[in-house]
Amino acid sequence: MTNAVTYELLHRDKKTGARRGVIHTPHGDIQTPVFMPVGTQGAVKAMRPEQVADMGAEIILANTYHLYLRPGHEIVKEAGGLHKFMNWDRAILTDSGGFQVFSLGQLRKITEEGVSFQSHIDGSRHMLSPEKAVEIQNALGSDIMMAFDECAPYPADRSYIKDSMERTCRWLERCKAAHKDVERQSLFGIMQGGMYKDLRRESAERIVDMDLPGYSIGGLSVGEPKELMLDILDDCVDLLPEDKPRYLMGVGTPDYLFEGVERGLDMFDCVEPTRIARHGLATTSHGRINIKNAKFERDFTPLDPECDCYTCRNYSRAYIRHMMKSGEMMSAMLISNHNLHFLIHMMAGIREAIEEDRFTEFKKEFYEKYGGFK
Repeated sequence: MTNAVTYELLHRDKKTGARRGVIHTPHGDIQTPVFMPVGTQGAVKAMRPEQVADMGAEIILANTYHLYLRPGHEIVKEAGGLHKFMNWDRAILTDSGGFQVFSLGQLRKITEEGVSFQSHIDGSRHMLSPEKAVEIQNALGSDIMMAFDECAPYPADRSYIKDSMERTCRWLERCKAAHKDVERQSLFGIMQGGMYKDLRRESAERIVDMDLPGYSIGGLSVGEPKELMLDILDDCVDLLPEDKPRYLMGVGTPDYLFEGVERGLDMFDCVEPTRIARHGLATTSHGRINIKNAKFERDFTPLDPECDCYTCRNYSRAYIRHMMKSGEMMSAMLISNHNLHFLIHMMAGIREAIEEDRFTEFKKEFYEKYGGFK
C-alpha cells in the first residue's frame, strides 16, 4: 500500500543540518524547506487563493476545529472536499483541532476519550476524540492530516507533561486505527513532551515506532523563551526519521524559520504574516516596520524597495498608511500580500542556498541586513 505523501531528500548543506527536499502529495509537489500560509477557515485572510498560488505557495493549512463548527465537515464533503470548496488545487494540511480546543481553557474538559468543549460561536457542547478528528479530516479531504494531540501549556510541571505526552501517544494509536484511506491522505504524528528532553525522546520513540508518513514537533512556540525552544530543538530534531518530513508547528518569523531549517526541519506554519498585517506591520528586508507611524505619511517608496511582490510594485508606504488610517480593508490586503510573499521567497532563497552549500553565509547576510531580532 502506497502512502499518499512521501518525502525525497535532495541535498543536505555541508556545514549544517539544513535539508533540501521535496514532499510528494496527491495535489502536487512541495519544495522544502517550506513556509505554509494558514487559511484557518478555508481562506488565507485578506487573500484570494489565486494570489496565494501566484506568489509560489504550494501548500496551505486549514483548521479542523473551525471548519467542524462552521460550516460543518459534512457540508464541505458534500461540496466535493475542501480543495473544491475553497478553489485551491494544491496541497492542503489540516490540523487536528487539538490546539484550538485546548486553548479554550474553562470551556473544555480532557478525558481519555477525548475533549468535551463548548463552542466559542454559540455555546453548544461537542466532543472531539481522536476518531472524530480523523472523521472530520477525512471529510475535508486534506492531503496531510494531523493526529489529535494535547498541546500542553508553558510552563507546566513534569507530571502534567508526562501524563499529557502519554495520552497523546495513545490518541495517536487510535488516530492511526481510525484512518483507513492512506493512499488518499497521510496522517502525521506529533511529538510532545514540553520542555523535558527525556520526555521528548520517549515521545519520539513511541510515535516513530508507528511508522507514519511524517512527523511534527508540537508544544513549542507556546510562550517559552527562544533560547529554551532552540535548546529543545537541538536535542529532538534528529530523533525523527531522515526519510520523512519534519514539521515544526506554529513558527513563522524569519529568525525561527532560519533556526529551524538549520536544525534539519522541513515544514513551518504560522498565522503571523496576515495577523500582523491587519495591525499595520510589514516584514521587510531591513526589519519590521509599522506603517501607522507618522514618518510614512509622505513616504512614496514601496514597503520594501528590494521586494517585487504585487504590493511593492504598485503601492507606496504613504498610500498603505492612508488606507490603514482610514480603516480600509485594502491596507490588510496589501500588507498581507507582501508579508506572505516575503516569507515564501525568503524560503526559496534558503532552498537555493542549501543546494549551493552556503546556508550559513545566506543566514548571516540576511540577519545583518534585517538588523537583528528581539
